[in-house]
Amino acid sequence: MNYETLFRLDNRRVLVIGAGSGIGRESALALGAQGAHVVCADTNADHAAETAGHIASAEVLALDVLNAEAVATAARTLDPLDALVHTPAMNVRKRIADYSLDEFDRVVTLNLRATFHVIQQFGGAMAARGSGNIVLFSSIRAATVEPGQGVYAATKSGLESLVRTAAAEYGPAGVRINAIRPGVVETPLTAQLKNNKAWYDAYGAKSALGRWARADELAGAVVFLASDASTFVTGSWISVDGGWTAIDGRFEPPL
Repeated sequence: MNYETLFRLDNRRVLVIGAGSGIGRESALALGAQGAHVVCADTNADHAAETAGHIASAEVLALDVLNAEAVATAARTLDPLDALVHTPAMNVRKRIADYSLDEFDRVVTLNLRATFHVIQQFGGAMAARGSGNIVLFSSIRAATVEPGQGVYAATKSGLESLVRTAAAEYGPAGVRINAIRPGVVETPLTAQLKNNKAWYDAYGAKSALGRWARADELAGAVVFLASDASTFVTGSWISVDGGWTAIDGRFEPPL
């Protein structure tokens, strides 16, 4: 084992879906910094191109994961891939009683159905080749919830079940599948929370580190899972939540 190159990705081809902003953008930049050729995919090709412009070896792909035919085509045309990082998700923050079925369908379709199809198409291509690696994004809401997070939490719990099952099914063919479970991260998805100071401060105080994460603080876990540093890790999730799910965080007793 050459530990000097344990995290290097030279001569590896990695697809990052959602590379135009947030965690996807930082993941693409980190993977590129480790030598990977990065396919920067996003529904907004201009944003993906901006990310790709900061990477030594990169290309741009306009991709809407809600378009099943486009995902299937990408899985065929991009094969072979060494790794795939999939980040897109959405949330509608409403109590169950106030949720419309249309809102339910939109959240489930992007967070769970599209993720399932990405695993199916790209995982299948990797299995046929005999190697590959898929990194997905879950959430602390797969483990702990609050009012207004029911549907989003259900999709993330479902995603983690898909990870375990896919790892079992594709593992014999040499394909690894894992998830990262972030806490509260400053991204476009959390703008509603950031704009409410009381909400923002309460979430920051909840973690053991007492603050929100930056999107770039997720990139190290992505590189770990995409590299040879994690060759015996599959069917797992890595918590990158500042200790949110490790502590109660609501009261410090007078010990």
